[in-house]
Amino acid sequence: MAIKRIGVLTGGGDCPGLNPTIRAIVRKALKENIPVTGIRNGWKGLIEKDTVRLDLNSVSGILPKGGTILGTSRTNPYKEKGDLEKTKKNLSALKLDALIAIGGDDTLGAASKLFKEGLKIVGVPKTIDNDLSCTDFTFGFDTAVNIATEAIDRLHTTAESHHRIMVVEIMGRHAGWIATYAGLAGGADILLIPEIPIDMNEVCDIIKTRHERGKDFSIVVVAEGAKLKDRELVLKTEKKDAFGNVLLGGIGHTIGKELGERTGFETRVTVLGHIQRGGTPTAFDRVLATRFGVRAVELVLNGEFGQMVALKGNEIVSVPLEAAVGTLKTVDMRLYEIAKIFFG
Repeated sequence: MAIKRIGVLTGGGDCPGLNPTIRAIVRKALKENIPVTGIRNGWKGLIEKDTVRLDLNSVSGILPKGGTILGTSRTNPYKEKGDLEKTKKNLSALKLDALIAIGGDDTLGAASKLFKEGLKIVGVPKTIDNDLSCTDFTFGFDTAVNIATEAIDRLHTTAESHHRIMVVEIMGRHAGWIATYAGLAGGADILLIPEIPIDMNEVCDIIKTRHERGKDFSIVVVAEGAKLKDRELVLKTEKKDAFGNVLLGGIGHTIGKELGERTGFETRVTVLGHIQRGGTPTAFDRVLATRFGVRAVELVLNGEFGQMVALKGNEIVSVPLEAAVGTLKTVDMRLYEIAKIFFG
């Protein structure tokens, strides 16, 4: 069928690179004389029929801006009764011949289900956690790593001056990609990630040994989803979002308190939190997002629905949405073994 109008939405947590993707989609579609409708606040906007017309003026100047001009939410179209029917009905009512969904595992998981129900959808991978399968990198990740690395660099000088242990809590719910990359780049002395349960005896031994050889400060990087051996996951609250995700946070303070008590060394904790999500995207993320956006429109024009754009090596390819969201991509243990060379 001929594509006469495309819809685009951004769902889940925001990250640098969303606006460059939107810009690329609009520019490419308009070049093909296809108008674009922006859907506000992710799946919530499609359920509530909340849209905005996107034209050249709409996307002018947004390339270096973080966040998303469309807004976002963690709304799940399969959560509340009647929302799925509204989603399908409104897609037709808005006369959208195809939909480009930009998001992470939750947003694209919903997109994969909707495709199976007959909706014409293409996915674009977005997450600072870099945990989506079938793509080497997601946009937003490089920016988050750069922000976290700069923070670690800055903490080095104050840690050394005051002879302290500095614990840095970094985002990473199920996968420790940001912590591993930033820890390697920032010269962290210990990396603690969700993929490997934390042995506090081993952590304390490494720090004590380091101090015994004359290094009277240490940098410990921990991903928010990291878990201590034989203990429950540290949470801010038991409340869950529409996709069943709990609110993580607090592992840094738990580690810091225990390190201080068991080693006797003065310890401080820094939680980077949403700082990693904000601000202008790096050049790498701007280019990757732009390439993803252009390729997504090409998939729509070719009728290749149920696909997600992906980076393989230096090529932009397409992969089935179902495969991309089926299994989380966790940290390559070969990379973590390299990081361990520098522990302590």
